[in-house]
Amino acid sequence: MLTIKVSDLSPAQLQNYLQYAVAPRPICFATTIDQAGNVNLSPFSFFNLFSTNPPLCIFSPARRVRDNTTKHTLENILEVKECVINIVNYPMVQQVSLASTDYAKGINEFEKAGFTMLPSQLVKPPRVAEAPVQMECIVTQVIHLGENPGAGNLVLAEVKLIHINEDILDNEGKIDQVKIDLVARLGGDWYCRVTEENLFKVAKPLTTLGIGVDSLPRGVRNSYVLTGNDLGMLGNIESIPTDEEIDLVRQLPSVKEVMDATIGDSVNRQRELHELAKEMLEKGQVSDALKVVLLES
Repeated sequence: MLTIKVSDLSPAQLQNYLQYAVAPRPICFATTIDQAGNVNLSPFSFFNLFSTNPPLCIFSPARRVRDNTTKHTLENILEVKECVINIVNYPMVQQVSLASTDYAKGINEFEKAGFTMLPSQLVKPPRVAEAPVQMECIVTQVIHLGENPGAGNLVLAEVKLIHINEDILDNEGKIDQVKIDLVARLGGDWYCRVTEENLFKVAKPLTTLGIGVDSLPRGVRNSYVLTGNDLGMLGNIESIPTDEEIDLVRQLPSVKEVMDATIGDSVNRQRELHELAKEMLEKGQVSDALKVVLLES
């Protein structure tokens, strides 16, 4: 494994490693305004949700690595402590990238990138009409992290109003993760798109107490077939099945086939049972998968 001492890297080298490793990152497409009324629109991938009560997002217009200058977004926020956080999805990503161009102060990125300005209700900066979600925010604090190239400036933005395009809602009025079609930043020129094909769910152990991977037999933990993800699913089950429950799984046709085909061959039997359990896990049959791996453990 490559080990790098951060102090040995230039800011540009460090930025490259960090932005490729810490990814994907959601994109804050921030609208700000200065005291003279000049509007600025710029994307930031140093961004996330940090609190629900109060509803607080943080994004960071960092100092430019190449010349240590600050961005118009930061300058505007220090003058007018309001912003709109516009959420970026795939249909607008190329325009968002164009808006990141370092245009001179006073140049309206809405016009340069071809976006539509929509008046906000509570704050002065306008919204991006094309954004699927627009959040009007009051800036409660700006935390400067340093004066060197690449130093961040944390903008604490408290969400006051949320506007949501109804086209991305499901039948219950909630945001549909597929319909919103989000994109995120990676390293360099790379982005990723959140499509239905690459979405998956992981059961959250919020109300249950999983047995843990350490409760699985050594032969299961050291399996050549089961991956860490597989073991995590098995360890999330609330209790070890009883001997009677484990024995009942022998009646499944797929299990009987493996048992009959591997009589007297304990090594291949364990491997094939683990392969069968892996198939069950891929189908969401976690409870049966645990019983299968415990048959010969």
